[in-house]
This record gives sequence, C-alpha cells and structure tokens, in this order.
Amino acid sequence: MADHYFSAEPGSPDVRRTVEGRIWGRDYTFTTATGVFSRDRLDIGTAVLLREVAAPTGSGTFLDLGTGYGPIACALAVESSAEVWAVDVNNRALELTAENAKAAGVADRVHTALPDDVPADLLFDQIWSNPAIHIGKPELHKMLLRWLARLAPDGVAWFVVGKNLGGDSLQRWMTEQGYPCERVGSAKGFRVLRATNAGPAPS
Repeated sequence: MADHYFSAEPGSPDVRRTVEGRIWGRDYTFTTATGVFSRDRLDIGTAVLLREVAAPTGSGTFLDLGTGYGPIACALAVESSAEVWAVDVNNRALELTAENAKAAGVADRVHTALPDDVPADLLFDQIWSNPAIHIGKPELHKMLLRWLARLAPDGVAWFVVGKNLGGDSLQRWMTEQGYPCERVGSAKGFRVLRATNAGPAPS
C-alpha cells in the first residue's frame, strides 16, 4: 500500500527534520516528518494562500482543514486570539502540529483533532485550507460540504487550489452548493478562493 500524507497511520519510518518558513512577517521553524504533506518545505500553495490573504486578528473559532504539520494553524493562533482547530486524518500530522504549536507558544489555543473528534455543535468563523485535491473529486466534495456546513452565518472560508488541479471548477462548484465563492488571488499556478455562507443550497 502506498504511503500517502492522507493515510491515518503513515507506514513510513517517522524521520523528523526542521523547515523554515516566513508567514505574515514572522519567521518560524517547524518540525516535519516523513508521511506528512510537504515535509521538506512550506508548501508553495500554502505560502501563496498566506501571502494573498491578510492575517486575521481578534477572536473567534477558526478551522485549519488538512493541517499537515500545522503551519497555518500556528500562524493563525499567533496572529489572532482565536481558538484554532487543526484537523487532519493523519495522526502523525496532528502530533507534529501539537509540537509546533507548543514551540510557537500557542499550544493552549491550537486544538488538534481527527475529523470525527471535533465537537458536533462547533461552528467556525473562518476556515482555512489547502485541501487534499488528490483524494479525488467525490471525496473532496464530500469533505468540503461537511465543513462548509459548519461555517458560521457571517463566516468566511479561504482555500488555495492549483489551477491545473481544478481551482476554477471548484470555485463554480462551491457557488452552486450555496457558498458564494470568488477568486481573490492568483500566483504561481494557484487560485486563492474566498467562500461565504449564504445558507443551504436550493433543493
């Protein structure tokens, strides 16, 4: 069986290293490992997302969907006073995110969780994601609908998706599902998308 970063328990040896990243004017050192997404550097798509969208401030409840080793979750917690839920199906990724949140001094506000362990009544003021496109369109759509349904009434969701991986069609699809979506940035072959909650799609 191939070892994917979206495996619950990566089969590869847990070989760790550190990578540097600069997010919203701050320098970070993250611990990464084999078996997690973009272990060798801050992913280009993630970097584009964090460069094209201003850092959030204030309080609230945020979701980092597909957190990986946690660069988005950590930066969100550092820049704001929000409670940040870092969600992933990969247990090794969640362990790394917790370690990186501790190193960044925000372990008290970064909550790592498997998807089914997030409290069912929790709504999110902001969702941030570099989604796992490679899980396939049916699973991707299922995942996005699950979490967009938990966007607060005035909430906003930020996504980065490669143009060649269907960024434009995903933008149209989210709008069709009742989550008006616009492109707010484009760089290095990636689309940065902003979706809002307009209520349930018409039946």
